[in-house]
Amino acid sequence: MNKTLRAFKAPAIVMSTVMSAALLVGFVSPASSQATPALLNEVTDSEQVVLVTASSWRSTAGTVQVFEKKNKSWLATRNTVKANLGYGGLVPGDKRKQGTGTTPTGTYAFTSAFGIKSDPGTKLSYTKVDSNDAWTYNPRFPSTYNIFQTANKNWSSYGNYVEILSTYRKQYNYVAVLDFNLPAGKITKGANGVNRTDQSANTSRGGGIFLHVSNGTKTAGCIAIPEKAMKGILEWLDPKKNPVIVIRVKAD
Repeated sequence: MNKTLRAFKAPAIVMSTVMSAALLVGFVSPASSQATPALLNEVTDSEQVVLVTASSWRSTAGTVQVFEKKNKSWLATRNTVKANLGYGGLVPGDKRKQGTGTTPTGTYAFTSAFGIKSDPGTKLSYTKVDSNDAWTYNPRFPSTYNIFQTANKNWSSYGNYVEILSTYRKQYNYVAVLDFNLPAGKITKGANGVNRTDQSANTSRGGGIFLHVSNGTKTAGCIAIPEKAMKGILEWLDPKKNPVIVIRVKAD
């Protein structure tokens, strides 16, 4: 509890109720009380950082903090919120394997955004998804691995290695795409409407690692937070400030 709250001298039962309600919506601590982690001093080419912290490599939950550099100093701009992580815990990004349900640690850029709901006003490129939108990551088809698709197509040949994005209610109400194992090559749309790359991603590492809305359960590797917080982050992210997400285990 911070000094501002103590100054009101509210009855303990009232404050307990307020704090309990805050926990229910994923609130952890106000921006004004957050200390600046030393590792932010190592981030030199970005002015916006979303910091994900887990207490151990086996953690399936953690916290998300949001910092912005102003006058050469990092300041917390939003309240800390709870986050759901992969059911397999965390793993160094370069060692992640598909199907392990792990969240990759490391630093990744935000490349774009999409969602079932309308654009909340983000400065990122945003797509409001419908039934034609999918994310493909079947290792048998390297040219379409870890790629956003917009095509009126039956993806049954991809088995479990495709996500029809509009079916992921509530998780995909708002989504920010992370630059984890995205293909380095040029992406072009073929005659059948399928997006393909001429230089595929690593088909053993998995794909579709996002920051998205939480449904209250563990993820398959993404970072999931309350919808209000997710919407706020999308509104805040500014490509001109080279925003990144830093995912870490606190003991590192």
